[in-house]
Amino acid sequence: MSERLSRRPDEVAPPVRIAHIGLGNFFRAHQAWYTMHAADGAGWGIAAFTGRRPEAARALAPQDGLYTLVVRGPEGDELEVVTSVSAVHAAADHAAWLEYLRDPAVAVVTTTVTEAGYLRGPDGGLDVDDADVLADVQTLRRDPVAPVATVPGKIVAGLIARQAADGGAITVLPCDNLPGNGEVVGRVVRDLGALIDPDLLPWIDENVDFASSMVDRITPAVGPETAELVERELGVTDAAPVATEPFSEWVVAGRFPAGRPQWETAGVMLVDDVEPYERRKLLLLNGAHSLMAYAGPVLGHETVDQAFADEQVRTWVERLWDDAEAGLDVPAEDVAAYREALRERFSNPRMRDVLGRIAADGSQKLPVRHVPVLRAERGAGRLPQGAVVAVAAWVAHLRGAGVPVSDVAAERWQRLAAGDDEQAVRSVLGELAPDLADDAELRAAVVDQVRSFESGTER
Repeated sequence: MSERLSRRPDEVAPPVRIAHIGLGNFFRAHQAWYTMHAADGAGWGIAAFTGRRPEAARALAPQDGLYTLVVRGPEGDELEVVTSVSAVHAAADHAAWLEYLRDPAVAVVTTTVTEAGYLRGPDGGLDVDDADVLADVQTLRRDPVAPVATVPGKIVAGLIARQAADGGAITVLPCDNLPGNGEVVGRVVRDLGALIDPDLLPWIDENVDFASSMVDRITPAVGPETAELVERELGVTDAAPVATEPFSEWVVAGRFPAGRPQWETAGVMLVDDVEPYERRKLLLLNGAHSLMAYAGPVLGHETVDQAFADEQVRTWVERLWDDAEAGLDVPAEDVAAYREALRERFSNPRMRDVLGRIAADGSQKLPVRHVPVLRAERGAGRLPQGAVVAVAAWVAHLRGAGVPVSDVAAERWQRLAAGDDEQAVRSVLGELAPDLADDAELRAAVVDQVRSFESGTER
């Protein structure tokens, strides 16, 4: 058997200057890859913590944080060992998390925890009724260094520790598909901080930069064949390889008062405002992903490339893009190039991006991926056919069509989608976009499409 992937005795890990929450495949294919490829990447190591499950840390610790990135092009694979993760920890290692945040050398905190991980309430602020949030509030009021459970709790606990240690300024940079993610995280962190110790807020305002980013790189789940490929090609055993696509994009806006890697030398776009780029990505790529994730399995498709090869699904996606294009604030040629790149990415048969994975947590995704298009198009007097299909496919999904429902709010949304078709659509639309619930033409179009999905007569 081959030796386990690890650093050579003379190979020194980069010094830790970034602390990260969410040691998943996307982070390792994206932020970690960009950091390694920055011109000064050798000076910017990452201490990465898992989410709730410790398996990734257990797999990577014996490999000194190293792993193989397998880039699956249409014609073949390219393999690269990523070296920027200097330390890995399970989420439960709270003492280590606080120690990193106390260190003035640690300049950036990054997160990839999905939209649901930020625990927002209906008003966009912190969900103060969430049991885990309430538990973290009580914990940190009692003992500011005691372990906490939520991502906002971990960030606030780290900032409390940094303030006490006089660690200086720091940037928090979320990397999830969430509009205005820096503003979102800044709000939930301040909301939680105010519940624990209002005196913390002035320090946060003076010392913490909540930066924003738009991230893009499709990263599917991997099977045993990926590790077999690594062993065959590199002659080492890798317990945690990652597979991804050739395309990658990262757009960042922030002040970074304590410094950052020279990410721009690795292809990162530094801008004053990421909103036009994140909107383009959310409405075009993510919107199409959700449409295919719910509609594709009804037609018997398991992966993105299978769904996109279906003429009916592809037509729906193109209509969705047509619907969204009017609301984008980027040059028309940029949109055209992005759509063409998406066609190539979705058609890549070697990615095997499973639709069931993309279908998770639709209640967090549709409000930002499809509702803006519904509102804009209905406001202009048009019926957005692509967005109608996406919403109808999700309603059918909630009612049992396609892949099983996996959602942080599954019970609530399945209850809303129960009953006759018209009542289900009225209830779901009323929750997604209350201002559209009385739009009879829109409701009728969604009901018609739901019935098509459930009867097997898609149109």
